[in-house]
Amino acid sequence: MKDLQVLRERLSRLDVELLEMVARRQEIVAEIGRVKSSAGRGTRDYAREKDVLDLARRTARRVGLDEEIGEELFRLLIRASLAAQELDKVASHGFGSGQRALVIGGAGQMGQWFVRFLDAQGYAVEICDPLPARSGHRRHLTLEESDLSHDLIVIAAPIQQTALLLEQLAERRPGGVIFDISSLKGPLADALQKLRAAGCHVTSIHPMFGPDTELLSGRNVVFVDLGDAAATATVQALFASTMVEQVSMSLDGHDRAMAYVLGLSHAVNIAFFNALSQSGEQAEALATLSSSTFDAQMDVASRVAEENPYLYFEIQSLNAHSPRALVTLLNAVTQVAGRVLDGDEQGFVELMAHGKAFLARRPEDRP
Repeated sequence: MKDLQVLRERLSRLDVELLEMVARRQEIVAEIGRVKSSAGRGTRDYAREKDVLDLARRTARRVGLDEEIGEELFRLLIRASLAAQELDKVASHGFGSGQRALVIGGAGQMGQWFVRFLDAQGYAVEICDPLPARSGHRRHLTLEESDLSHDLIVIAAPIQQTALLLEQLAERRPGGVIFDISSLKGPLADALQKLRAAGCHVTSIHPMFGPDTELLSGRNVVFVDLGDAAATATVQALFASTMVEQVSMSLDGHDRAMAYVLGLSHAVNIAFFNALSQSGEQAEALATLSSSTFDAQMDVASRVAEENPYLYFEIQSLNAHSPRALVTLLNAVTQVAGRVLDGDEQGFVELMAHGKAFLARRPEDRP
């Protein structure tokens, strides 16, 4: 047992050294980021990333480690490096220096994300939320408590509540730029139009990522210009120093796409874990079995199961385009079942080939 204790102590010292080396690496990364920024170069360099990953695989092979472990470790380090550089670039941009921002719903998860994001850009951020926030920002319990004299007003609330808040803002006509981050836009259309009619500067966006996101590379923010190009440009500028991909869509085009991007993907996973739960005597055995495809699907389904069911129901029920997407899902499942039950091997192969051709059109570099 004495030898085991000695080995564990040696391992612990090595673990500490590894973390200290990672910290030193991050210091160099930060310096590289500042050099890139001063030279006007982008944060991400794909050619350099490839070189680093190639080096990781070669080195792992040379020292007798699994190449996949070496690559995965360095992918993690690259993502940490990019996140640090991106945050530093956002902070140095200083877009909001001397300006005030109000995040309505700032105690929520996405509300807190925008509080941190605007904080990093130099905004003096305030929160409007009846619930306490983890940050120490000035907080208004209700909209009536605020004078709404902010340069920027962000609404990070559930869809139906967002519509009510937009109407309240239309009545008070604040002078700053207003934008919502709702997952659907159709249910907000009337309220957004009231803001425009009241002479307010308003636009609408949809951040296509969750509150735990640190690195925006490969992520999308959808911008819906409501006719105020200056307001849209102001909000676009907030993300200019990040690596996020900005996508412009019409209000109806956004919801039509979200019926599939959100609604269909949610429905597939909800159906998947409910089918497992209804598998009868197999349910207990399924909880312990493992395969690469099953594990990957279980991982996604588990994350979906942890999400807010009320929000997910809103995304399904409030989107006028959801029925078509759900019927498409039913038809697709029926086609698969029909090919299997009919013993139609060629038809089954054709279904997979058709899907493979669609997936081949997707960009490879996605988080």
